[in-house]
Amino acid sequence: MEMTKMFKDRLADVIRRPLITEKATKGLDMNQYTFEVDPRAAKPEIKAAIERLFDVKVVGISTMNPPRRSRRVGRFSGKRAQIKKAIVRLAEGNSIKLFPDSES
Repeated sequence: MEMTKMFKDRLADVIRRPLITEKATKGLDMNQYTFEVDPRAAKPEIKAAIERLFDVKVVGISTMNPPRRSRRVGRFSGKRAQIKKAIVRLAEGNSIKLFPDSES
């Protein structure tokens, strides 16, 4: 898979962090993982990044750009940072370990 010039050398910059919400946790049962990704990243770049970083086979990707939310602090108002979410569906038998075993 060919990457664009923007992310060619910095593959880890495509994937920012996994999103852990109630809806994303329900998707884990169906082998779907939700990540926050760079807003400039395209689906082929996200797929290549997931496959190389976690050594898994990606079957499908859904992306969404939720609207920016307004935020007020006193009399100052502004917008939250723009995020892009990607829901990645993996092939049967593949998994990503989001929660490492903690021994305490």
